[in-house]
Amino acid sequence: MENEVSKIFGIRAVIEAINSGKTISKVFLQKDLSGHLFSELNILIKKNNIASSFVPVEKLNRLSKNSNHQGVVAQTSAIDFIELEDLITETLEKNTTPLFLLLDKISDVRNFGAIIRTAECTGVDGIIIQKQGNAPVSADTIKTSAGAAFKVPVCKVDHIKDAVFQLQAEDIQIVAATEKTDTLIYDIDLTLPTAIIMGSEDRGINPSILKIVEHKAKLPLLGEIESLNVGVACGAILYETTRQRLK
Repeated sequence: MENEVSKIFGIRAVIEAINSGKTISKVFLQKDLSGHLFSELNILIKKNNIASSFVPVEKLNRLSKNSNHQGVVAQTSAIDFIELEDLITETLEKNTTPLFLLLDKISDVRNFGAIIRTAECTGVDGIIIQKQGNAPVSADTIKTSAGAAFKVPVCKVDHIKDAVFQLQAEDIQIVAATEKTDTLIYDIDLTLPTAIIMGSEDRGINPSILKIVEHKAKLPLLGEIESLNVGVACGAILYETTRQRLK
């Protein structure tokens, strides 16, 4: 899996990669980096909403295997992303009941990979993630997904809320998986065109998103632990969707 995700080293090389339209999943920047070229790169990162983080030089040395990284290492995506409008259009043209999955900042690559694998097994038409804050489609993600990352279309958007509005405009109901409700997932009609939102491991779904969804639903928890792993919860909800649609 090491070749599934490649890396680009050096400030100028990363600038050229971004300008050429190369899909960059994340840029790692050396702490205290400065200068004209760095400023140019930083502007491009923000303009294109590319995930980035400042890290110690030791991490850059590990990422680049001690190559001349000049304080910058960019990680390219292993897959090609699809535009949201294209994803919706292509799905509606299939003349089947749409099923989308929105991930609100899932940060763990193994959770992300497991979710992609389950999504492929349950016939999800596309996964929508946010450009900032979501785990990258890395080699670990692809390995955990058992290759499903190459089969399920993935779309990146600036904000999950924008995707919600666009899906709602196409009469696709939005179901948010959250513990902040008394409604169980089994009481929601999932045979309708549906988009399911799963929240991040630490904070769940953003409250501003919960305000605009049609349905909020949860899984029953009969033990003492207050929550499920997001990958497990997502699997249970997607298979409830499958159960309803197979009836």
